[in-house]
Amino acid sequence: MIKNRTIALIAVSGFALASCQSSPKSTPVPSGKSAALLSMEQVAISAHKCWIASKDPAFKQYQMANELNSFSGTPRFLLVPAKHYGGKPLLVVQAQGNSSRVDVFGPLMNDPLGARISSDVARWQAGNPACAATA
Repeated sequence: MIKNRTIALIAVSGFALASCQSSPKSTPVPSGKSAALLSMEQVAISAHKCWIASKDPAFKQYQMANELNSFSGTPRFLLVPAKHYGGKPLLVVQAQGNSSRVDVFGPLMNDPLGARISSDVARWQAGNPACAATA
């Protein structure tokens, strides 16, 4: 009888002690993605939504070639002629390694559309997924 009481007392004490401990802090689970990939995913999703899927007339003659899963550590996407998917890229949007800086270059940057591309990419990189700049 005393033995059963002792076991019960130890069990109750263990439960009481366990309930006094603070709950474990949850730490974010690393995704394993580089800063470049995280940044480029954000920009590519917005670019596709705003330029291609929305059928924006300014981008009607282009297709998006997504190369985010690059093994070179340079996730990127390209804008190519809509009627020639394998054609020379007219726009390259990319980031490299552990940098979240996004580089944009190609012939389209010299067109009047270049200013809009720059402002759109900068806005998306900053975390604002809106399709148009707000005043």
